[in-house]
Amino acid sequence: MKSLSKKLTFLLVLFLFLFPKPIFAKEWSECIVTQLDEAGNKVLDPAGNPITVPTIQCLEVVFEKVLNIAVELAVVVLFLFLIIGGFKFITSGGDPKATESAKNTLTYAILGLVLLIGIWLILNFIQYFTGIEVTVFKIGI
Repeated sequence: MKSLSKKLTFLLVLFLFLFPKPIFAKEWSECIVTQLDEAGNKVLDPAGNPITVPTIQCLEVVFEKVLNIAVELAVVVLFLFLIIGGFKFITSGGDPKATESAKNTLTYAILGLVLLIGIWLILNFIQYFTGIEVTVFKIGI
């Protein structure tokens, strides 16, 4: 089973490198400002480039990126556990302990899927009925 988990870990890492999350410069450029001196002129570094400073709004972008990656990773891990549970169930060979372990793996994977879908539905219902964007993280300053 160790070699199977190593192979699945390798496939997960490979998947993350083959399908990287794009980082959109527009999102980052909206939260980074150019540093100005007292006279209102741009402050330049020794190479002559303007010095930019991130603002508190950059936390919105960071939080969104981290949350998106976490949800995608949870979905990938969930389906990996469904595959592992099915593989364990097929290879249990009638052994009651192995069959029970496979059933538990499948049960927890399906429970995780139901939980993810349930959270998504609850947030969308709140957003639909109240009009409040609960799925968008904004810092109101």
